[in-house]
Amino acid sequence: MKILVTGGLGFIGSHTVVELQNEGFEVVIIDNLSNSTKDVLDGIESITGKRPIFEEFDLREKSKVQAFFQKYPDVEGVIHFAASKAVGESVEKPLLYYENNLGVLVYILQELKKKGGASFIFSSSCTVYGQADQMPITESAPVKPAESPYGNTKQVGEQIIKDTCRANPEIKSIALRYFNPIGAHPSGKIGELPIGVPQNLVPFITQTGIGLREQLSVFGDDYPTEDGTCIRDYIHVVDLAKAHVAALQRLLKSENEGNYEVFNLGTGKGSSVLEVIQSFERVSGKKLNYKIVDRRPGDVIQAYADTKKANEVLGWKAKSSLDVAMKSAWEWEKIVRG
Repeated sequence: MKILVTGGLGFIGSHTVVELQNEGFEVVIIDNLSNSTKDVLDGIESITGKRPIFEEFDLREKSKVQAFFQKYPDVEGVIHFAASKAVGESVEKPLLYYENNLGVLVYILQELKKKGGASFIFSSSCTVYGQADQMPITESAPVKPAESPYGNTKQVGEQIIKDTCRANPEIKSIALRYFNPIGAHPSGKIGELPIGVPQNLVPFITQTGIGLREQLSVFGDDYPTEDGTCIRDYIHVVDLAKAHVAALQRLLKSENEGNYEVFNLGTGKGSSVLEVIQSFERVSGKKLNYKIVDRRPGDVIQAYADTKKANEVLGWKAKSSLDVAMKSAWEWEKIVRG
């Protein structure tokens, strides 16, 4: 069975391709290499023994999207990762984010409608909840006004899919709202490799640990939390990848309750920034050079998932601890910097 993975050479995409191939799916990747490299194909092949089909182009080119689906009429499912994802950049370049994250989504759904249906997994985010009133966050928590254009593209993206599924019952979709993916494949063959300065905490920690960055800034220690730093739910990327396979299989086997469903993906446990730093120091045996600086605008105090629905309905559960995930991220950093 042929599955399209857009952005399949990126951090989460590449790990998902590995899990799909391990389950016997034939994978076609579309990636424009804006935040990844072709070397990732070698890593995927090295882990699974099979090289996925790779098509290099920019999904913003509608004619190329149309040509792709003509070339591969037997694609039965799509996992859509391809999107811009830096909150700060989205504030500076909102039009780029709306074009890339929403225009592309529309083009793909138009092709699925022409096909007469398919299974569609959407890479969403817990940013749709904003600063939730209650912890842990359930799927029924209110979706609040977005803090950034990036967050807004995830909210609007979900609405576009929901409306499309309502008007076209032959299209089945699941939106997966991730919390904070971290870590790397235990083989050390693929992992997170941000181009430029990392936007996320863990790669900044590992790059500081290895000496690539001079110092880590901790944005605020005066939040109403136990140690004063922000709390997030950090999930190992391999656990996250397996959830995509579970969601896809749910649609392919027609086990879904409606043709549009939503699941939170996290561990169900919140960890503060300082706890993540302590985890790194434990697994690496290194002291991290960090300093407390002023709060960063747009940061919510805490966000961690209620995973009951994913555990019970999807039959999926995150297995790796924070230390296991941090250790894999550190091993990957050492391999990359070699």
